[in-house]
Amino acid sequence: MSRARIKDIAAELGLSPATVSRALSHSPLVAEPTRSRVREAALRLNYRPNVSARNLRTQRSMAVLMVVRDIGNPFYLDIVKGVEAAAREAGYVVLMGNTENNPEREIEYFDMLRDGHADGMILITGKLPGGESLFQQLKDLPVVVALEPIEKSGFPHVMIDNTGAASEAVKHLISLGHRRIAHIAGPVPEPMATLRREGYRQAIKAAGLELRPEFEGIGDYLLSSGERICRQFFSLPEPPSAIFAANDEMAFGAINELRRMALCVPNDVSVVGFDDIFLSQAFYPPLTTVSQPRAAIGREAMRLLLEVMHGEGHTGETIMMPTTFQTRASTGPARSRRPHRRSA
Repeated sequence: MSRARIKDIAAELGLSPATVSRALSHSPLVAEPTRSRVREAALRLNYRPNVSARNLRTQRSMAVLMVVRDIGNPFYLDIVKGVEAAAREAGYVVLMGNTENNPEREIEYFDMLRDGHADGMILITGKLPGGESLFQQLKDLPVVVALEPIEKSGFPHVMIDNTGAASEAVKHLISLGHRRIAHIAGPVPEPMATLRREGYRQAIKAAGLELRPEFEGIGDYLLSSGERICRQFFSLPEPPSAIFAANDEMAFGAINELRRMALCVPNDVSVVGFDDIFLSQAFYPPLTTVSQPRAAIGREAMRLLLEVMHGEGHTGETIMMPTTFQTRASTGPARSRRPHRRSA
């Protein structure tokens, strides 16, 4: 059976081949009802694009880069699923880039974009490579920033309200009667870590509680830093009764360290995380955390990137995605006595 072509879809729907071609490439010049009809007909007729011919004709790679700082972090899994689902619908493949916070790798991925190995980039690293001179060469590239903001970049962003969500997490602890609440921050001064720390501070101030510098520690989003900072908190004469960590992995580390000290979560200490990765429900106790719609964020970032690649003007646009608060078994009412470190 011969493969269906664009002109076959056009004949089926009574449209011009040019309209069908634009619809299949998600061009904003074609209204959504027509795009849906074309996609349905393409599936029905088993249409598959001739990628090699299209690439030669359009001078496009039909690939996009998704660049993250640590591909081993399970946080990115649902984002990748969302990006890939939207990319596949538009006929694109997704290439993964892993920087591991290496400046040379960061530059290499931007070079791939500049050299035409990819048509666009979704950037989830929280920073741009190089200095001001290099940024001037990058600022006109088709890039969408997701989740980790890059201030003054001029790129469109798909974000959550980090400050508001962090504040809500701390208010939950306050509502349970906790007054000595510590915070394990991300790598301040990076913007996302700073915004979440600001949410913690706002909630503490709004409740009339004292902001205690010894109740703040700076981590790196890894489990080991959660363990390390938790040890610091419980070496204090007056340790906290609750901990808010800037991501789930550091919250897991804090709970691990509390167990080593023979402290019970949540009876002795309550712990809240941020992100709601899939391990949060499987961990014991199941983690109270801020949930991000990661798959929806991935889809929205890809949708916005498609518009940018088609020449839509989105300079500086920020799309805010909603979060929800998941109350689970790692938080409970504050106890009247103070938790003290005990030997395991």
